[in-house]
Amino acid sequence: MRFVYLGHFTLLIACSSALSQPPRPAPARADEPVAKSFSLDKGVDFLDNVTLSWVRSNQCFSCHTGYPYLLARTSIGDPKAAGLREAREFLEDRVAAWDKGGKGKGYLKGEGIIEKTEGVTEVVAIAATLALHDAQTTRKLQPATRTALSRMWELQQADGAWTWNKEDLAPLEYDDYFGAVYAALGVGHAPEGYARSDEAKEGVTRLVRYFEKTPAPDLHHKTYLLWASLGLDGLMDKAERQRTVNALLALQREDGGWSLPSLGTWKRLNGKPQDKDAPGDGYATGLVLYVLRQAGVAVTEKPIQRGVAWLKANQRESGRWFTRSLNRDSRHYVSNAGTAYAILALKACE
Repeated sequence: MRFVYLGHFTLLIACSSALSQPPRPAPARADEPVAKSFSLDKGVDFLDNVTLSWVRSNQCFSCHTGYPYLLARTSIGDPKAAGLREAREFLEDRVAAWDKGGKGKGYLKGEGIIEKTEGVTEVVAIAATLALHDAQTTRKLQPATRTALSRMWELQQADGAWTWNKEDLAPLEYDDYFGAVYAALGVGHAPEGYARSDEAKEGVTRLVRYFEKTPAPDLHHKTYLLWASLGLDGLMDKAERQRTVNALLALQREDGGWSLPSLGTWKRLNGKPQDKDAPGDGYATGLVLYVLRQAGVAVTEKPIQRGVAWLKANQRESGRWFTRSLNRDSRHYVSNAGTAYAILALKACE
C-alpha cells in the first residue's frame, strides 16, 4: 500500500496491480469536436474511465471527478456497477483510515497554505458525499457515513463553517463558504431525518446561523444553497428560492446553455477577467438544470427543454461535456464534474 499526495482536495487510495487499467481519456480541449450524435452511454463510459484511470494511475481520487461521479453514476440505475462500488468502498476506507495510528493521524496532509486544512476538507467532503449517496440508494444512514458526519461536527468552527482548502482555484477550492454549503447539502439530504437528530442538532444550529450571517458570495454558491435548502430548513424561504430560480433562468445563454463565468465574479490566475459572454458549458448547464429540476421547475418549461437540447447537441467525441477552467487553460478538470452534472441533469429531465 502506498500513498501519494497530488495537491488540494485529492483523496488517497491503495494501488492494486490486480486491477485492470481502463483507457485514460485524452485531456479536455476546447477544440475537441462535437459528437456526431448524442449518447448517454458514451458519457457514462467516459466518466467511468476518467475516474478509474485517475484513481489507479495517480493513487488518488480527485474531487472534480470523484464526488460528482458517485451521484451521477448512481442516477443511471446500476448500483452494482464496478466503478461505483470501487468509489464507495474507497470513501469508506478513507473514513476507517483517519484514526489509524491515533485520532486524526490518517488525515490528509497538504503542503504550504493548505497543510492544516487538507484533512478537514476531506472529512467534510466525504461525509456529505456519503450522506447524499445513502439518500440515493439505501435511504438508510450507513455506519461509515454516521462516523464521517460525527467527525465533521467535531471539526466545525465556532462560526458554523469549516477551515476549507483555499488555493485561489474557483469555484470549488476558493473559500470557506463552499465547504459550508456542501456540508449543508449532505446533512440536509441525509436519510432517516438525520438533520433533526440529537447528534446533529448543535452543528446544524451553528451552520444555519452561519448562512444567516454570511451571504452567498456569488450565484454559483447560491445555486448550491438553493439545492441544500430543499433538504435543510432555515437556509432559504420560498420567496428567496424563487428569486434564485429567476436569477438562474435570466442567465440562460442564447444557445440554451449556461456559462460558468456568468455565475461569479472571479478572475483568472493570470489576473485577466473571465469571459462574461462565453457560450454555454457542461458544468454550468448541468448543475443549473439539475438544481432547477430539484427546485420544482417542470421539465416541460421552455428553459429546461432548451437546456436539455444544449446538452444533447454539445457532447464531445470523447463522451464528455467541455467546460473551460476558470483558472488556467492548461487543465480543464472541471469538465469531469461538468460531465457528471450533465448526466445528472439529463436523468432528472427524462
